[in-house]
Amino acid sequence: MKKPFLQRRIFDIRIIELIVFSSIYLFFASAYHIALWINRGGYMQEDNILFDPISFMDDSGLGYTLKFIITIPIWWLLFRKLRTWSIKKKLLLHLILLPLFVVIWQQLYSVFSTMFGFFYLKGPAQIWDIYLPALFYILQFGIFHSYQYHVDNKKKIKIEGELRAVALKSELSALKAQLNPHFLYNVFNTISASVPPENEKTRHLIAELSDLFRYQLQASQVEKVPLKEELDFVKKYLALEKERFEERLQIEIDVDEKVMEEMIPPMLLQPLVENSVKHGLASLIDGGKVSITISKNDDKLFFEIADTGVGIKNKEQVYGKGIGLTNTKMRIEKMYNSTLKLSDNTPQGLKVNFVI
Repeated sequence: MKKPFLQRRIFDIRIIELIVFSSIYLFFASAYHIALWINRGGYMQEDNILFDPISFMDDSGLGYTLKFIITIPIWWLLFRKLRTWSIKKKLLLHLILLPLFVVIWQQLYSVFSTMFGFFYLKGPAQIWDIYLPALFYILQFGIFHSYQYHVDNKKKIKIEGELRAVALKSELSALKAQLNPHFLYNVFNTISASVPPENEKTRHLIAELSDLFRYQLQASQVEKVPLKEELDFVKKYLALEKERFEERLQIEIDVDEKVMEEMIPPMLLQPLVENSVKHGLASLIDGGKVSITISKNDDKLFFEIADTGVGIKNKEQVYGKGIGLTNTKMRIEKMYNSTLKLSDNTPQGLKVNFVI
């Protein structure tokens, strides 16, 4: 569905926001122009027209146009480039940006006023060209930060509501599904006990499969598990797959021991690994390799699941077709405001990266 005109974006900014932003400048420029017009008794002079374009540009138009232009890169820096910075860090940055804003504006204003023959303050009176731009800087960025807080808070409330709905749905699904894993877990143990001692390999495979169901049952009851437990689960899954694929399936796991106790959502990696095996390698005669790489940097965990399978040509349309990628993408978006990044592996296959 096509978005309404005012909700469309230009440089990632909604048109309605640009209109409001421009209106703020027009309001202050007009108010400043009217104040000067009244101060010089313009309303008592027949030849002093209030809305004369030249007079408007002389009084305030040029000054506020320059403020508008200088504000754009500062706004981009604070609200796009450094969007994830805390408000405390941004306020400290303002201590540098504010005097920079004033000095640049003052210099440009004097240059352009001289060029166009407009009046501008000189000598001791220039103090007003420091005080007023600084006051306007504080006012406008106070408005910007307040609006950004409103937008972020609104988005946070929406996400929390969606998470509560997903959690409730998951809880109901878990309650419905508990009987099946419990039953299967007990049945597998019974079958394992009945297998003759000489069939130790079969007994071992049944035990591994039983452990998978036990972990799935545990995963439905907790929000997070240590990374080590999730990896053990994935390794057991891959071990069972290797019994099926034999030498066609190669496995490579590169995880720093220091991150093993990091807490992550359960069943986060297995769907991605299963996607690599099922959709990437299963159809290849020679099979291929699945590799898992996990590292930590600046309090963030970096995940990469790669395979040398058939790959995916249209990566934009893959979501919605398979449960594994779609569900994992939704979970990390809601929980960590992150996303899955799909790219081509070398020499072939698919690479899935995400950060939490």
